Amino acid sequence: MAVVSISIGGSIMSPHDADPAFIRDLAALLLRKAKKHRLVLVVGGGTPARRYIELCRLFGADESFLDEVGIRATRMNASVLLSAVRGMAYPRVADDLDEAVNASHRFPIVVMGGTHPGHTTDAVTVFMGERLHADRIVITTNVPGVYTADPKKDPDARLLERLTPEKLVEIVGSMPHEAGSKGVIDPLGAKLVARSRIVTYVLDGRDLRSLDSAIEGKRFRGSVISP
Repeated sequence: MAVVSISIGGSIMSPHDADPAFIRDLAALLLRKAKKHRLVLVVGGGTPARRYIELCRLFGADESFLDEVGIRATRMNASVLLSAVRGMAYPRVADDLDEAVNASHRFPIVVMGGTHPGHTTDAVTVFMGERLHADRIVITTNVPGVYTADPKKDPDARLLERLTPEKLVEIVGSMPHEAGSKGVIDPLGAKLVARSRIVTYVLDGRDLRSLDSAIEGKRFRGSVISP
């Protein structure tokens, strides 16, 4: 039985509008995997979070306040996923790392969102990986992995199938660290991946075949970050 800490990107849960059919398929996959693995699912805020954050920023809210807004959005998304996997899951969205760790010893699935201002859901995923001595970390996003540049802006960007944590930090280091910012992995999450030394997989979360393989530690389409 493997322990896998998984970041479910908000862009996967709600790219524009909620996709119940996809969420149902995702939940079915996670429920199958939870029969033989322990899973922690950390859900991002996605488009709803960014919309509310930008609206509050328009009215002069400070970054700490905006972080709290984002955390609430992640927990709403987490509630949706929890409702789809509740048959095998801890019955509430965990508020913090301690609650999630304790729940993980009793339930095969634990679902959570953001925890503290300044801590992104990618960072929370790595924190949980460290606390649970996870076998691997899986980061799902809306691109097939880590690229040399933003593939949506640079047609020459190349997918990196294997890279070191230090290379990851170099690639994402120039991203802004503010509420609502987005990227394949945020800078804080990348630094924590480097610190943890846990093998980390990055992939398109809507590619459920690749997600299945990544949870199992098998070959998949995406990026492997390994010391």
